[in-house]
Amino acid sequence: MKILIKKILYKILNISETKNNVKCSGFSRGLQNVVFQGKNEVPDRCNFSGEITIGYATTLGYNNVLHGNIVIGKYCQLGFDVAIHSSNHPIYNLSSYINSNLFNGELVKFKTSEKIIIGNDVWIGHNVIIVGNVTVGNGAILAAGAVVTKDVEPYTIVGGVPAIKIKKRFKDSIIKEIEELEWWNKEGKELEDLKHLFIKNYKNKESIYE
Repeated sequence: MKILIKKILYKILNISETKNNVKCSGFSRGLQNVVFQGKNEVPDRCNFSGEITIGYATTLGYNNVLHGNIVIGKYCQLGFDVAIHSSNHPIYNLSSYINSNLFNGELVKFKTSEKIIIGNDVWIGHNVIIVGNVTVGNGAILAAGAVVTKDVEPYTIVGGVPAIKIKKRFKDSIIKEIEELEWWNKEGKELEDLKHLFIKNYKNKESIYE
């Protein structure tokens, strides 16, 4: 009986609801801090604080935490347990502790806040952490478990702790063509007409138009 009740409650609590072109499932906190650009998906247990913009068709993962000044582009995919923090505790003061239990929280003024910008068509794997003043270029892939503390070039795969460059996804000539194409800014028939470019494999190719 208990198992049945748990299953029923789970289904009820995870019913998806679409509001303002954003599909939400379960319970997430701080949605009022986010500007959604439409066709977004927010699963259970996401947490938002600060000033956040999430681009068109970008989908989040279970238990994502986004804190600070963050801009995420269009058509991005975030895996489970991704954490993005643009603010940090002081490291050169006597203490890094900034909570109210010490001097009524006066030390919070030493907290630093940067900006994190994530481009379009970025894939952020499971359990990735992004911190500090970081820009992630279009088409980048952040491998599962990576801790990203520095800028990531467009169409580059990074991984590790701290994250380092593994390789570029394509040759520079192809990266240049995709950046010029800016397919993520197209819609309707214009995007449909480019569909044939999406089903090609560009490994060892020189151009997307070959």
